Amino acid sequence: QVQLVESGGGLVQAGGSLRLSCAGSGRTFSNYVMGWFRQAPGKEREFVAAISLSGRTRYDTDSVKGRFTISRDNAKNTVYLQMNSLKPEDTAVYYCAADYSAVVLHRTPHEYDYWGQGTQVTVSS
Repeated sequence: QVQLVESGGGLVQAGGSLRLSCAGSGRTFSNYVMGWFRQAPGKEREFVAAISLSGRTRYDTDSVKGRFTISRDNAKNTVYLQMNSLKPEDTAVYYCAADYSAVVLHRTPHEYDYWGQGTQVTVSS
């Protein structure tokens, strides 16, 4: 299995930026499609972005297009989520997830095999 640890969350004003990191350990990191999800209080876990094994293919949900960018560095076993122009509605716990040897970029949580513990992002207005 793979262990995932997120970092980089915090409190930021609207319009600001944060960069989340997710460090993986255990099995070969490059064998996993990586995704970011978020969950706000009282809401279901929501897909944010996903990136293919090589990093060449990326998919973002509409609400973050043009503001968030997912990337990965397989040499460092790390996936990133650069978040710019943050809005109060981006406030949530952000989770990274790993999908073993996937050939498509899944958007539903149940498709992912491993999860990190989450990192809180709070955007003040």
